[in-house]
Amino acid sequence: MRMLVVEDDAAIADAVCGSLERAGHAVDHLANGKAAITALQEHTFALVVLDLGLPGEDGSEVLRRLRAAHDGIPVLVITAREEVDLRVRTLDLGADDYLVKPFSLAEFDARVRALLRRQSNSGMPILQLGKLSIDLAGRRVMMGKHPLELTAREFALLEVLASRHNRVTSREHVIEALCTWNDALTDNGLDIAIHRLRRKLEGSDVYLRTVRGLGYLLEAADGP
Repeated sequence: MRMLVVEDDAAIADAVCGSLERAGHAVDHLANGKAAITALQEHTFALVVLDLGLPGEDGSEVLRRLRAAHDGIPVLVITAREEVDLRVRTLDLGADDYLVKPFSLAEFDARVRALLRRQSNSGMPILQLGKLSIDLAGRRVMMGKHPLELTAREFALLEVLASRHNRVTSREHVIEALCTWNDALTDNGLDIAIHRLRRKLEGSDVYLRTVRGLGYLLEAADGP
């Protein structure tokens, strides 16, 4: 999943981004509220980690603009301020969760997993497609009773396609979901990832098809 971290403290940003990346997510980082508002208008993210005390525009304004656009993207607020009134106002503005600094990365990771479980598949943590069981929060895949070993990029690719199974997903949508501003994915790189994932799905009842000129289609042999 592609996520956005909006945090102007470099040490905290590095720790949070690193934790998300180790979990297999693609992560973009911004340190300015105004830049974050623009990014949220132009790109699609699965989750936003948002500091409140930001230059440009503060985090409350970023959150207000995001919710005014009727965007249901999960938002985890992180801030050094722990006043109860501020927490209440932030949650009322539309934050989904709230962490007070300093916090442990283990707790941060658990909060992220909980938000993703809540968001994915109407709160169901497991996406079932044919014989494949895809644990979106735990980032694990089972083919029947056996684990399917995937790289972080292969899992991210499967996640994008499985969330739109039985619908064609364009190359542009896949690239937007997998890439960050600092980690471009070339056409050749996407072709290689598609080829490797398709080979790993061999022997299952799930097929990754190329729809010429349109994109990719993931479907189970027995339908939805």
